[in-house]
Amino acid sequence: MGLLDGKRGIVFGIANDRSYAWFITKELIAHGAECAFTHLPDPKGKMERRCRSAVEELGISDPWLMPCDVSKDEDLDAVFDKLKADFGKIDFVIHAVAFADREFLKLGNFHKTTREAWAQAMDISAYSLLAMGQRAKDIMPDGGSILAMSYYGGEKVVPGYNIMGIAKAALEHTAKYLAFDLGEGENKIRVNTISGGPLRTLAASAVGGISDMFEHQERKAAMKRNITGEEVGGTAVYLVSDLSTGVTGENIHVDAGFSIVGL
Repeated sequence: MGLLDGKRGIVFGIANDRSYAWFITKELIAHGAECAFTHLPDPKGKMERRCRSAVEELGISDPWLMPCDVSKDEDLDAVFDKLKADFGKIDFVIHAVAFADREFLKLGNFHKTTREAWAQAMDISAYSLLAMGQRAKDIMPDGGSILAMSYYGGEKVVPGYNIMGIAKAALEHTAKYLAFDLGEGENKIRVNTISGGPLRTLAASAVGGISDMFEHQERKAAMKRNITGEEVGGTAVYLVSDLSTGVTGENIHVDAGFSIVGL
């Protein structure tokens, strides 16, 4: 019997088989969960094919899959309306989406960030969690879990992470305020974030100095190593499962102890 038997939810953010969203999904389904998915809209269908291929590697041959640009209310409306029509209710939402203009993720370029780039990063990376929560509460009548992915750059300066660090700080506090609003009354929805250590993902490749981050992590972390995607996925299983019914508004570090070391 799996920890997540009978639970169903949606995962936003699978780009390929190296993304945090993919590893989270891998562990969720291993423990019995049923997952639906979204992909970025793409006229040529490249993003859908990439997402579908990654999901099929997990043994899901006919996935529930819809296009969604999380910066568009109409796209989010369509996704959650379809979830309600097809399933009636869900138990969890995984938010693993973020974006910032690559030009402003270069070492020493934070001070050059434009108003447009700032607003775009905040909208896609942080406001989208609030937007999902607004819609998810109506199809989570039995409560459940909303989970978002963060990083230590939202707490401390990580050179090269730049505007994305500001967006992650906003994401973490959005989760806390959302947890407060959705935790009482009929909803009883838990909202948490995982601060995962660096992982060689498509998104990470855009960050200036990413190779130095991996080396620094190995030297500084309490466990003297980088983390694996499966370790983050295991924490996601806990936060989605009924083992964590008393946990909300938390940011849990899965970084081999990197964040506890001062020097």
